[in-house]
Amino acid sequence: MAKLKTVYYCQECGTQFPKWQGQCTACKTWNSLVEEVVEAGAGKSGNSSSLNLRSEPKTLDKIELHAEHRLVTLDNELNRVLGGGIVPGSVILLGGEPGIGKSTLLLQLALQLSPLRVLYVSGEESEQQIKMRASRIPFSNPNLYVASETQIENILAFQKDLVPHVIVIDSIQTVYSDSFESAPGSVTQVRESAAKIIRVAKDKHIPVFMIGHITKEGTIAGPKVLEHIVDTVLTFEGDRHNSYRVVRTNKNRFGSTMEIGIYEMRSDGLREVSNPSEIFLSAGTEPFSGVAITATMEGMRPLLIEMQALVTPLTYGNPQRSATGFDLRRLSMLLAVMEKRCGFKLGTKDVFINLAGGMKVEDPALDLALVCSIVSSLHDIIIPQTTVFAAEVGLSGEIRPITRIEPRIAEAEKLGFKEIFVASSQLSDLDKKFDKIQIKGVGKLQDVFPLVFQG
Repeated sequence: MAKLKTVYYCQECGTQFPKWQGQCTACKTWNSLVEEVVEAGAGKSGNSSSLNLRSEPKTLDKIELHAEHRLVTLDNELNRVLGGGIVPGSVILLGGEPGIGKSTLLLQLALQLSPLRVLYVSGEESEQQIKMRASRIPFSNPNLYVASETQIENILAFQKDLVPHVIVIDSIQTVYSDSFESAPGSVTQVRESAAKIIRVAKDKHIPVFMIGHITKEGTIAGPKVLEHIVDTVLTFEGDRHNSYRVVRTNKNRFGSTMEIGIYEMRSDGLREVSNPSEIFLSAGTEPFSGVAITATMEGMRPLLIEMQALVTPLTYGNPQRSATGFDLRRLSMLLAVMEKRCGFKLGTKDVFINLAGGMKVEDPALDLALVCSIVSSLHDIIIPQTTVFAAEVGLSGEIRPITRIEPRIAEAEKLGFKEIFVASSQLSDLDKKFDKIQIKGVGKLQDVFPLVFQG
């Protein structure tokens, strides 16, 4: 009988300790050590085969560089997020809240990859349940192989028999190895199972998609080393009460981490949103105060978002400051600038900010639209629906330039807006001429209000 031993692993960094202690000495995290029962010598025997494969070090001039031919899917949003397509041998980790649509996204992707051979392994659903979900998606792939399995040894055996072009694992927290006594989802099982999958992906040049559970804090469950060893980390975000979903890139070794993909959840799967600006703008035709349109950038994609503000008289001892989708500390800074530089008395007002559509944006170009929406709500004056704002506000009340101003102006012009307010210092930097939209440059915050609230 194999000898068992007890070790303690840090859930954040994966460092091993012989006994429990309150703080991990490697990452300085408190109360992150968990107990794991492992089989003595199991880790060494599991890696013995890989140790025998010896490679010789080479100088850079002797290494041949081959251009990677990416696998371009039918999903243009996912192609954009991944940097232009799926890189052979890459390992992609997709995280998100329960029920947000992670399994639907990858099952739809597997169906779209026809005629490639795809192995879809699920440890959470039966084959019949996967069949029911696939029947609602308007795509078909006769080379899609489905298995309900959780043991990593069996999954690797499937790979040897089928030799798939793409592997999907749903989810990595349900996979376990017989070499370890710990339960599925533990630090040891997640780390070792992921390591075996990654080794196969790199050796066979097979792209692998893995779904990861998240904790109540919003981070991917398991050791932090899981995010370090994969090539790409994606997060699937959205509101349960909203049909729109956003895929963000937290890490990407083969592309930018600034890109996003936008989908709409429907009964027949996920629909790509080709013009996302329309979903973040109000569908109503009746204008009202406290609303300003801003032009932001998500990666290389310009978006027009509706900024909503509500200013009400103080009802309690301290004024309330609430922001949904916007940095609350930056809101406090802009309110202080408005009081100091423009004379607005907001210390006795409650201020609420909301970005329509459930977006979370950190672009400083939202500053000018935020300030104008607050003034609009404060004095109950409607901002013209054909006006867009794209500028940063400094502490002295100056209007500062922003990056990539031309794509923002072009997006506003395409959607029919008539004027856009930008920093006056950027007018000379415009290389392209815009005929259908008027570009107004402003230098100070005080100069904006007479132009916007002309009535």
